[in-house]
Formats: sequence, C-alpha cells, structure tokens
Amino acid sequence: MIALTIGRLAEEAGVNVETIRYYQRRGLMLEPDKPEQGHRRYAVDTVKRVRFIKRAQALGFTLVEIGSLLELDETHACAETRQLASHKLEKIEAKLVDLRAMRKALTTLLRQCDAGAMKGNCPIIDALAAD
Repeated sequence: MIALTIGRLAEEAGVNVETIRYYQRRGLMLEPDKPEQGHRRYAVDTVKRVRFIKRAQALGFTLVEIGSLLELDETHACAETRQLASHKLEKIEAKLVDLRAMRKALTTLLRQCDAGAMKGNCPIIDALAAD
C-alpha cells in the first residue's frame, strides 16, 4: 500500500500542512506513528477525510459538528446527518435575516451621509455613538 507524507497528503487534499496538523490536534484525524527513522506516513484514503472536512466547512459546519458527522455510521447515518444539516440551514437562515437588516441599516446611513454632503456631523458616527 502506498503511503503519503504529510506534505503529499496536504497537496493531494488541497490544504497546507498546518491544516493537517490542526485537524489532528482537534481530533478529526489520527496522527500516524512515526517510525524511528523517517517520516510519518498517511494512508491514501486520508485524502478523502481531509476533503470531507473541507467540504463540510464550506457548508458552514463547525469542526465540532464535523467531528460528529465523522463519527456517524455511514450506513445508518442519513437521519442524523439530515437533522444536523437541517439545524445548520436554520442557523444560516437566521444569519441571512441579520445580514439583510445590517445591509438595510448601512444603506440608510450611507444615504444620510450622501444627502448631507459632509455638512455637520457624520450620520454614521452619530448612529454608532448614539445611546
């Protein structure tokens, strides 16, 4: 079986070496034993695990949540995985509501700023300083 060095693993997975080490510290990946002379070697299928973690992060899952996903039995995990994904979607929807409100507030402040054409106090500073 071909084994990969940490550098080769990182390259194949599209991450840097420190990402691999960080995942190991967080318990998402095992650190292989180091032979007396030489470098640690990772199984080729470890690339899939790293890519799984990166894809889950791209969907907004935290490393703790990803750890839970990795522990699920793939053959019986669909319901649990769906529940985690549904919960994540609810969080994303709530963030979108907050972001829309932030966008609306900033747009209003920018319009006030533009309408004042720098006469007097800055409406943005005034809004931030208001009690």
